[in-house]
Amino acid sequence: MSGHNVWTHKGTFLLAAVGSAVGLGNLWRFPYLVGEYGGGAFILVYALTIFAVGIPILIAEIMLGRTSRQSPIMGMRHLTKTHHTSRTWESIGWLGALAAFLILSFYSVIAGWAIHYTWLMLTGSLVGADAQTISDGFALLLSSPGLMTVYHTLFIAGSGLIVALGIHTGIESALRIMMPALFIILLIVLAYSVIHGDIAAAADFLLTFNLASLSIEGWLQAMGQSFFTLSLGMGAIMAYGAYMTSEVSLTRTAIAIAIIDTLVAMVAGLAIFALVFGAGLDIAQGPGLMFVTLPLAFAEMPMGALVGGVFFILVLGAAISSSISLIEPVAAYLVERFDMTRPQAVAVIVIATWAVGLLTVVSFNIWAEGTFFHAIWGRSAFELIELLTNVLMPLSGLMIALFAGWALTQTEVKKELDTTAMWFAMWRFLVRFISPAAVAYVLLRSLPFMDGYLLPAVGALLFVGLFAANQRWKAKRRPLT
Repeated sequence: MSGHNVWTHKGTFLLAAVGSAVGLGNLWRFPYLVGEYGGGAFILVYALTIFAVGIPILIAEIMLGRTSRQSPIMGMRHLTKTHHTSRTWESIGWLGALAAFLILSFYSVIAGWAIHYTWLMLTGSLVGADAQTISDGFALLLSSPGLMTVYHTLFIAGSGLIVALGIHTGIESALRIMMPALFIILLIVLAYSVIHGDIAAAADFLLTFNLASLSIEGWLQAMGQSFFTLSLGMGAIMAYGAYMTSEVSLTRTAIAIAIIDTLVAMVAGLAIFALVFGAGLDIAQGPGLMFVTLPLAFAEMPMGALVGGVFFILVLGAAISSSISLIEPVAAYLVERFDMTRPQAVAVIVIATWAVGLLTVVSFNIWAEGTFFHAIWGRSAFELIELLTNVLMPLSGLMIALFAGWALTQTEVKKELDTTAMWFAMWRFLVRFISPAAVAYVLLRSLPFMDGYLLPAVGALLFVGLFAANQRWKAKRRPLT
């Protein structure tokens, strides 16, 4: 890869990967899961699954990007040719690109809501508002396809502009300003919540070691979260890895990403739930927490409008850092494959994802329940797209683990990892067996018909099948050097 396609600074990949990993889910999903499934007990299980599932696949995905030095699609095409493997492995790049495209289409719509609330907060429109007023305001936003389309357009256009400016002028420059600013804003919000919220109740909710609340469902949620939180299986990490210099340690970088991502989620959880508990409000998960409960908490607190505006700027920044990582894999492919300029490639992606995003917009109003879409699919367009991404990402992650664990030679992997023999052997075992089995289980769980006693049975059979297939591949392929 030519010099202009490598990050200018060694630490930029860390900022980029953390920016991709830290998104809206960190601000509501992870903290809620921690509190719901045993606090410290969930964190312990999550740490184990991050080590056994998330970090090995994260290292594998970065490695594939750095080894190929191309976009995920073209990179996997190159790797399958040079390693004389089946062209089926090329689907890793296509699965990731499709997942990124679909996620961006609805992510932009939801992130657009933060634009609305940033404006409402900074203008003081919600000061003194009661619960009914704020709830009705959110319902009014969802029932307004025109307004949602405007915010969707603004958000995706802004994200596209950053990527269109290039690797250095656009993405790298934006991340070097945006990520430190986001961490500072997060600490400001935490300090505010300590002063005006109930930080003791938040700490008790998130950190108390409650083993009784750690159900089997909690273990499964931890396993799924350890995969999805690191933005694995959607091409972003592989695309960013292609710009990573060879001198940077894969292992140390992957561990740092996992730690920072988790710390951001925990700090955000403490700040958010301190405000929620301090105001005596419901800790419901999802958009209701972000766009109804928190605005109500800010509305009742001193300087709440200003701090609330700053908080939603944090939400916007986290969303943008994730969205640019969703644009990059497909943009890089269009530039490499069709010799487009970067602005042309980004324009194609932005227009296409904007159009698909309209399906999510109308899912909350015009095509809400009772429409033909529900009659055919049994769910809204938004829910169907979300289901597809929940299948595509783990499927891509599963194949990444198997390809890195079985197709790449030991010499190649040792050179890329540049680590101790013990960690190399441990990573290789995890990425060959443990990580694929766990991600296969996450994949099966995402299928709507796979529940009850059928899931563990099929999961066990799949694990045995993967082991047998891998042994067969090992016997057939050329001797490892």
